[in-house]
Amino acid sequence: MQYNRILLKLSGEALMGEKQYGIDGKRLAEYALEIKEVVEKGIEVAIVIGGGNIFRGLAGASSGMDRVQADHMGMLATVINGLALQSALEIQGVQTRLQSAIQINEVAEPFIRRKAIRHLEKGRVVIFGGGTGNPYFTTDSAAVLRAIEMEADVILKGTRVDGIYTSDPEKDSNATKFDTISFNDVLRKGLKVMDTTAFTLSQENQLPIIVFDMNKKGNLVKIIDGQNIGTKVNL
Repeated sequence: MQYNRILLKLSGEALMGEKQYGIDGKRLAEYALEIKEVVEKGIEVAIVIGGGNIFRGLAGASSGMDRVQADHMGMLATVINGLALQSALEIQGVQTRLQSAIQINEVAEPFIRRKAIRHLEKGRVVIFGGGTGNPYFTTDSAAVLRAIEMEADVILKGTRVDGIYTSDPEKDSNATKFDTISFNDVLRKGLKVMDTTAFTLSQENQLPIIVFDMNKKGNLVKIIDGQNIGTKVNL
């Protein structure tokens, strides 16, 4: 087994499924089954989820809203998604804990690093909501930060594209996919993997990232089994 502890980063948009906004229950159930398979292999799983299917702070700010207020709204959106994913996992019999970087004690534990690690050691899936708890930071940054704090072996970034390409494969039919690529090459080629803050933090802490298509059934388990799925970014 390649990994003992992983940090899975999911975008909020991924939860929309075929919908235009909000949460698609079918997609959520599919994700829960995939995660359950990984847990049953004895892998410790931490998850950071975005909120773009409900509200994106940057979009709110660009339409004239105060950026700090908008980012706080985005953080609350990630907690809503975290609650939805928690429910879907528990329906599958997976023990979970939702921890929030902003205090909402009625619905989520506050983020406490030692407590989160203990949950992971006990085989519980830990979902981190509320981003970093600070405005101006994306959930990509939250994912890298939590992965470092949890001493995860890898960040698995589940997207709707099956890896990193020379250009956007949805717009350019000639785009070619990388199986592996170095952090330096990503920066040199100007490729978009994560926002710069998150990506640099991952590079400085020598934490590999795998970008893969989460919507293709079985991909998450295949990565855990050591198959070459998606694109791996490493030193």
